[in-house]
Amino acid sequence: MPATATTTPEAPSPLAAMPAVTVPMTAFVPDRLAHYFCGRFTGAFTKRAFLFPGDHAFTPLVRAFLDTCVAEHGADHRSVFALLGLELAKNAIDHTRSGGPENTYRLLVERTRTHTLLTCYDDGDPGPRDWFGHRPLAAVAPDPMAERGRGLALVDALSSRWGDSGRTAFRSVWFRLDHTR
Repeated sequence: MPATATTTPEAPSPLAAMPAVTVPMTAFVPDRLAHYFCGRFTGAFTKRAFLFPGDHAFTPLVRAFLDTCVAEHGADHRSVFALLGLELAKNAIDHTRSGGPENTYRLLVERTRTHTLLTCYDDGDPGPRDWFGHRPLAAVAPDPMAERGRGLALVDALSSRWGDSGRTAFRSVWFRLDHTR
């Protein structure tokens, strides 16, 4: 009997190759929270929060959330609120652990008769976690030739007030937009 070489078949990939597909953003929204994303005034509320995946692909969902939260206000207020809110979301994805695989950040909108407050809670600075680290953010004048680095300067210029927790482990950054009715 001739000798035959035995080969061990390679272990199959845990996940077979699949074609790219487009999934509707609504698939990521629980039915009980669908009114958070409809783009129109859905009644009075004081607080509304949602946990978003740390991926730029979800920007349309973030925008729908922000637009719906201030739908009863004028176009200028809605535009500024969305611009600044998207900036905080982008910073959470680009500059914190929230932008890592399967990580998240949380947006909390609080409304009063005089203002709208948005707080973005992220997973903190990348790298080794420093539970007691404190490094407040600062809005610095951007280099006019730089392609990046204008986000917090925009928040500083367009919001009524803004700030952050300063914690490096789990940061929260907020801005307030005053409004008149």
